[in-house]
Amino acid sequence: MSAKSLQMMAVDFGASSGRAVAGHFDGQRLSIQEVHRFDNEPVQLGERLHWDFLRLFHELKRGMMKARQELGAVPASIAVDTWGVDYGLVDPKGRLIGNPYHYRDLRSEPAMKEALKWISEAELYGLTGIQSSSINTIYQLYADEHLRLYQNADDWRMLFMPDLFHYYLSGEMANEYTIASTSGLLDPVRRTWSSKVMRTLSLPESLFSPVVMPGTRLGALRPEICAELSIPAMPVIAASGHDTAAAVASIPASSSRYAFISSGTWSLMGIELDEPVLTARSRELLFSNEGSAEGKIRLLKNIMGLWLLQECRRSWAMEGDSLSYAELTEMAQHAPQTASYVDAGDAVFLPPGNMPERIREYCRASGQNVPQSRPEIVRCILESLAFKYRQTLDEIEELTGERLDHIHMVGGGIQNRLLCQLTASVTGRTVIAGPVEATSIGNLMMQAKAHGEVHGLGEIREIVRESFPPEIYVPADAELWDERYHGFEQLLGLLKMRG
Repeated sequence: MSAKSLQMMAVDFGASSGRAVAGHFDGQRLSIQEVHRFDNEPVQLGERLHWDFLRLFHELKRGMMKARQELGAVPASIAVDTWGVDYGLVDPKGRLIGNPYHYRDLRSEPAMKEALKWISEAELYGLTGIQSSSINTIYQLYADEHLRLYQNADDWRMLFMPDLFHYYLSGEMANEYTIASTSGLLDPVRRTWSSKVMRTLSLPESLFSPVVMPGTRLGALRPEICAELSIPAMPVIAASGHDTAAAVASIPASSSRYAFISSGTWSLMGIELDEPVLTARSRELLFSNEGSAEGKIRLLKNIMGLWLLQECRRSWAMEGDSLSYAELTEMAQHAPQTASYVDAGDAVFLPPGNMPERIREYCRASGQNVPQSRPEIVRCILESLAFKYRQTLDEIEELTGERLDHIHMVGGGIQNRLLCQLTASVTGRTVIAGPVEATSIGNLMMQAKAHGEVHGLGEIREIVRESFPPEIYVPADAELWDERYHGFEQLLGLLKMRG
C-alpha cells in the first residue's frame, strides 16, 4: 500500500437527501467527513415527476466549495452515486433535453404493457438478468415522448444520472457498468448493451455510450467550472455509480462465503458472484443480476426494509408523538412476542399512509394475533424482516448450491441493533454489521483504486475492516427461532393458496 495522503470527495444522491462526503486516505486507513447535506425531492411539473437536476448540480458545486474549505485543499477527485434506472438525454451540442424523469413518474406503466407485447418477461430476463418493473430504464425509454416526437433523436445520448452529473463536470460521456446493469438493457454475460433488446423495441443503439468499469477515470473538471469555483482541475471518476454497488464494495469481508444486506428504507440482500444466474428458478424467486465492482455480479432481491417502521413513525408523529428510532427499538426490545408477522415483500405495504393500521389489518385478515400497542407493532416489523432475510438466504443457497457462513450487513439500518440480533438468531448465522456509511466509503475507495493507491477489492475490504471495525452479532435461541420461522413459512404458504 502507498503511503501517499489522498483527499477525495463522494457525492451521494439519496431518496430524500443528498450529501457530499470528504474522504482522507493515508495509505492504510480511510476517514470520512460530511461537508454538505441538501434536500433531494422530485418536482411535480404538470402531470410529470422530475429530478431537480439544475438545483442538484448547483448543490454538488456547493459541496465542492465546502470540501475545499473544510479540508484546506482541493480534493484529488470526485465521483457521484445514486439509485438505478433514471437517466437524462443530451443532444449533439451537449444540451440537456428537459429535466430527467423521476422513476416514480407513472408514464412508464402503460409503456411496459405495450413493450411486453414485443418481447416476453421471460426472454428479457434471459437476456438481461433483471426482473421486470415499470420503473426500469427499458420501459422509461419506451415511454419517453422526446424520443417519439423528435426526428433527430438518433443523434442524442442517454446518460444514467451519475453519468449525467459526470458529463457536466468533465465533458466526457460514458455509462458506468454498475448503474447500467439496473436498466434492463445490459447483457450481464458480455457486460455490454443487448442489441437484441434494443432492436426488438426499436430503441436507437446510438443512444448508448460505451460501458466503463467502476474506477474508470473519465477526465478532468471542465475549465468553466474551475473558473467559476476558483479551483484547479481535478479528475472525475466513474467509481461505482449505483449506490448499492458502492455499498457492497465497502463490505469488510475476509472470505467469499457470505451473503450481504444493504439495509435502509429498502433492504437489498444477495451474494456477489463472478457470473450471472439466469435460470427460470432465479426469475421465479424474483432475483436480479446487477453489476458490482471489478465486473462482478450482485445476485440480489429487493425487500421492503425499514420503510414499514419509517411509515409507522411518521403516522405516530402525526398523532403528536415524535418518537426516535432508538426509542421505538427500545420499546420493541421489551414488547410481548405475539407471533404476529407480515410479508415484507408484499406490495400492499408499498404506498405511504397509516402503516400501523394496515399492519393490524394484514394480521387480522390472515387470522393472526393482532398487534395493538406500538411496541408490539415495531416488534412485528423487525421480526418479519428477519424472517424475510432467512427466506431469502435459503433461496440464495438453493440457487448457488452453497451454504454461506455469515451475513454482512451495511448501511444506516444496522444502527437498529435489535434487527441485527434478530437477523443473526433467525438465520442461525453470525452477522457482521458495518460500516454505516457504506455507500460513501465504497465510492471513495473505488476512487482510491482509480488513483492506484489500492489494487483490488480484497485490499479495499481489508482497509475498510481496519478503518471502520464492524460489530459482531452471534445467533441465540436457535430452536425457538426455528419454530417461529416455520410458523412464518406456513403463514406465507396459506396466503399464497388464498391468492
